[in-house]
Amino acid sequence: MMDTANIDRLFASFENTKIGVVGDIMLDTYWWGSVDRVSPEAPVPVVALKKKEIRVGGAANVALNLSALGAPTTLFAMIGKDAEGTELKGLLDKEGIQTKHIQVSATRVTTNKVRVMGRNQQMMRLDHEHTNDLITVEEDALIASFIEYVQTEKPALIILEDYNKGVLTERVIHTILDFCKVHDIPTAVDPKQKNFLAYKGCTIFKPNLKEVNEGLKLQIDTVDVSNLNKVHAALQKSLAHEISFITLSEHGVYFATKSAQKLIPTHIRNISDVSGAGDTVIAVASLTYAATKDMSLAAELANIAGGLVCELVGTAPIDKKILHAEVVKLIGK
Repeated sequence: MMDTANIDRLFASFENTKIGVVGDIMLDTYWWGSVDRVSPEAPVPVVALKKKEIRVGGAANVALNLSALGAPTTLFAMIGKDAEGTELKGLLDKEGIQTKHIQVSATRVTTNKVRVMGRNQQMMRLDHEHTNDLITVEEDALIASFIEYVQTEKPALIILEDYNKGVLTERVIHTILDFCKVHDIPTAVDPKQKNFLAYKGCTIFKPNLKEVNEGLKLQIDTVDVSNLNKVHAALQKSLAHEISFITLSEHGVYFATKSAQKLIPTHIRNISDVSGAGDTVIAVASLTYAATKDMSLAAELANIAGGLVCELVGTAPIDKKILHAEVVKLIGK
């Protein structure tokens, strides 16, 4: 429990907490329309297109959530030399996110996920992307840019946001984690399956339960503290990290440190769309931890924030005022 004054101070401190985000960025494109009939050409619905909308996704959505909370945010990523890349960078610039470290590749396209929406439901998704690893010259440019940023800006924390699109290669991962460790900068990782166990020595490791099951090749039959403690022990054996932070969908979130383990139940919400919820969770948890070094508080706030964005359709950042009010209501005193 926190009193309102401490919550106010925490939220104010976000504006002085520099965060760097490294990973796969993408466009989320939405084609909105109405569905009134089935196509005579095939047994599929006909969507009468009414509007188009572009949003940022992946690591860019993590950065957007951080920026929405007031944190000075810098992105390290790769885009293609294409219209989608220009649009994506423009959206980020508009939100005040530092984009000068985003590299432009002559060999890749900017990831674009096109969602066809009818009756506020996703009817289809079209993905245009390259998922092969960065080539050596692209790794070199990303790493050099990152080292310059850390030495100049001295960030409070670095987030590695992996969507299996090729930016977070093993070399990039190991170089960044080693460099941050030398400079005593905590790291938070949102992993995917390909490099799941490559993030050795990170500070916070944040998979979801499905990723844990696949990454460790185990099955959790009952979601309880006892079973999750076993998962934490198994993760530590492979990663030697400091903190496990596992998202559990409708069951809430679980965290484990050297001295504490806790399963925090989810708050009841009217769920509209879970798209981007994981991005919000890692952003809020990382920012709160960077500002306080209190993982219990970070998990509480991230759990609340993740639920709030699930009430929205499509990827959308957390609203700082709404989150503040909800934190006061749910964990304030």
